[in-house]
Amino acid sequence: MNRLPEDAYVQTNYFAKIRCEPGWVWRTREQPFENYDLFYVWDGVGTVTVNGEDIPVRRGSCLLFRPGDRPGATHDPRKPLTLTYIHFNVSRMPELIPERSRVLPDPLELEAILDRYVRLRLAPAFGSEEETRLLLKQMMILLLRSDRPSPRLDGVSETVRAAVMEIANYIREHPAERFTIAQLAARAGLSPKYFSRMFTAVTGESVQTFTVRTRLERAAYLLRYGGMNVSEVADALGYRDVFFFSRQFRRHTGKNPSSLR
Repeated sequence: MNRLPEDAYVQTNYFAKIRCEPGWVWRTREQPFENYDLFYVWDGVGTVTVNGEDIPVRRGSCLLFRPGDRPGATHDPRKPLTLTYIHFNVSRMPELIPERSRVLPDPLELEAILDRYVRLRLAPAFGSEEETRLLLKQMMILLLRSDRPSPRLDGVSETVRAAVMEIANYIREHPAERFTIAQLAARAGLSPKYFSRMFTAVTGESVQTFTVRTRLERAAYLLRYGGMNVSEVADALGYRDVFFFSRQFRRHTGKNPSSLR
């Protein structure tokens, strides 16, 4: 579904964020769905039944019903469900469709998109129709990504992943600085050995490889758009030897830095 163009998403007027009443019951439909329905649980505890299968739901549970499904649901009246539902169609058959259900370990990104989608549909603004179609596509991509977690992240806690990503962003923001593993690990609150291993697990690159690549990407940008010559870029990024910079640039990019000016 992430290969569908944005104009392939056909929105409907069936969408809302609601807090269900204590006695709320979603009785199993006699007629199957004719469209897709994104169903996300913000709070509460309950059970969704889809085609005879019971699926426990809680905060972070996200389901994608599809044409032909016959869903229903109940909840604990002491912990009523708060949920968002968004019905939509597609104008052509998608190549990839997210799995029917999952519990998102870090739901904040999807929640932000859901909230913006509903607000834009309730109070349309300039370009909101196009933006909400893009938001639908972004949500489908997030679900597909959550269905296909990277094997290298198995066993990596969300806290450690967040610490590593903060360091990765810090390196990107300071491409001219030279860091030691110990300095970066201390900033992340991890031991140097564990930090190095987790950095590779999360980013797919060693600290050194990531740092050099980031620095050379910045160099390419400065050469192409910054109006700087090779010597100026090398100096700005902390290289004492412009010839070493040029060799490293060629080795990693396959191009001479002067060719980008």
